[in-house]
Amino acid sequence: MPNVYTRTGDAGLTGLFGGSRVPKQDPGVEGYGTVDEANSAIGEAKAVAMDESVRATLHGIQQRLFVVAAELASDARGREILANTVGPSDV
Repeated sequence: MPNVYTRTGDAGLTGLFGGSRVPKQDPGVEGYGTVDEANSAIGEAKAVAMDESVRATLHGIQQRLFVVAAELASDARGREILANTVGPSDV
């Protein structure tokens, strides 16, 4: 695989949706990575589920987890742009 260069350097920071940058050790970065891993595990369960209602339920959970991850990967400016954010009814 060839090397990929972003031309902005690394400096231990990652960009958030909205434009700001935070350290890669930021709890929010850890959070959306963890949510992504959970979503992947749910996808595996959905792939082997025999019952359509179970697959539909898991799919709905995955859709909401994508939104959670987007919220965690956003700064205040980015969250203003997001639609259909997670609320108490999702919990």
